[in-house]
Amino acid sequence: MNDAELPVQVPLVTEAWGIWQSFQAARRNLLELIPEIATRQPIVSGRTGKRWHMVMDPAANRHILRDALADYPKSDVTKLILRPGIGESLFVAEGAHWHWQRRAAAPAFSPRNVQALAPVMTAAAQRAAERVGTQAGRAVNLFDEMVATTFEVISDVTFTGGERFDRDAVHRAINAYIDQTARVSLLDIIGAPGWVPRLARMRAAPAMRSMKAMADRAIDQRRDSGPSPVPDLLDLLLEGEDPETGRRMTTAELRDNLLTFIVAGHETTALALAWALYLVAFDPAVQDRAHAEAAAALQGRAAGVADLPRLKFIRQIVDEALRMYPPAAFLSRTAMRADTLCGREVRRGDTVMLPIYALHRNHRLWPDPHRFDPDRFQDPRAIDRFAYLPFGDGPRICIGASFALQEAVIILATLLSRFRFSRVPGREPKPVLILTLRPQGGVWLKVAPA
Repeated sequence: MNDAELPVQVPLVTEAWGIWQSFQAARRNLLELIPEIATRQPIVSGRTGKRWHMVMDPAANRHILRDALADYPKSDVTKLILRPGIGESLFVAEGAHWHWQRRAAAPAFSPRNVQALAPVMTAAAQRAAERVGTQAGRAVNLFDEMVATTFEVISDVTFTGGERFDRDAVHRAINAYIDQTARVSLLDIIGAPGWVPRLARMRAAPAMRSMKAMADRAIDQRRDSGPSPVPDLLDLLLEGEDPETGRRMTTAELRDNLLTFIVAGHETTALALAWALYLVAFDPAVQDRAHAEAAAALQGRAAGVADLPRLKFIRQIVDEALRMYPPAAFLSRTAMRADTLCGREVRRGDTVMLPIYALHRNHRLWPDPHRFDPDRFQDPRAIDRFAYLPFGDGPRICIGASFALQEAVIILATLLSRFRFSRVPGREPKPVLILTLRPQGGVWLKVAPA
């Protein structure tokens, strides 16, 4: 099968690059830093200002993410990129500060509470289907539509009825943050210390401060007014406490975590959905099978949480989309002590990267890895959990993974039960990683009634 018969992929590096080339690639598309050999080897190492290692081996990933977690904190570059937006929230914090926040937030994402939020997802899926239906017969940018849909969900489950929470302003600030602040700087590439100013991040600071102040006001308003009739995510976090110490989150800690959930909770799910729709348009036979399953289960209505057991193939499509285009396609850690990974020496201070995009397309782990095949996930137990890391793993696995998967299946099933999607010639998306793996140019598909 040649590349023209495969879904779009990123052309990976086939030659050694210096600092300037690496910087230019990182600004353009972080995935272009990955050497092609990483899809065929367990580990690749080099030096670009700092020593680095890219790891594509499940056993080594298990060591980094679970067994030796404290020895591999998030890298300085990751923290420099994320702190301006989400402070010392769960995604950035380390050690004891991370641990108590995780314990306090965990009940909000229990299966019972995630399932209780499903009606919000069903309502958003219905509205999305109505909007898409008005454009039948035309080409539609489904990425924009999925971003709008998932932002509705995360807004409704985060700040229900928040009169002081300007959703449009928050959405604009988040997009500006991802487009500008999250780009790697030359100072990051050469390993300059964090106290050296990064101008792009300084320019974005006023918008971020305004967004944080707005979130603070909404949190304080909820504290004064009391919980919603149906508790939302903010209510659950306000009630949450560390079971070991009784400590509860301050307004600033609540705000940083809520902004984390808003950024991660809508962007990543929207990406999974947009790429899934592109993939089913790429393979009409898969789309036929998915439509039959969804139509039989839903009988014309929007999907709900009770339908999930009957939507197993739709879930496989979501899983395969997350394999081929993982939203968090590149994890970076700093080694805090000397170690050995895949037989290779790792020194204290080395950067250790988990290029999830290359891991998910590694020929040693996945047969014909560039081919779209949802049946890879027919038996999830057959897959090494550290070979498939769309949500990370170990103690720091994404706390909202079940929320995102539930939402993605509900929305995708609703759309595939009602519409047929086909590719638009000359409008193929380009996978570009800045903070998340976005389809540059959008996902343009022609929509027709199913």
